[in-house]
Amino acid sequence: MPIIKKMQHLTVIELLKQVIVSWQVIAVTIGVLLYLQLVFYVSRNKRGPGKIHKMSEKKGQSKAEKPAKAAAKEAEEDHSGKSSNDELGLEEE
Repeated sequence: MPIIKKMQHLTVIELLKQVIVSWQVIAVTIGVLLYLQLVFYVSRNKRGPGKIHKMSEKKGQSKAEKPAKAAAKEAEEDHSGKSSNDELGLEEE
């Protein structure tokens, strides 16, 4: 039979309180929280000054999409009326 069934509910609750309030559990919890805070701090600073967090970007186009769209628009203007074969001088005769 499991030990919990033999114990009364009040005894289990009292035991859990003693475990949670013990200095070892509190010290380990604080240590883990400080470690996680340090890890996130370092990872945030390793990204570099020019990189933007995804959460802080505006909705819509990102910085990478704007130059790509401008370059595509430029390419369309350059090729207006000419085929790629005409530019390279590869016409069939």
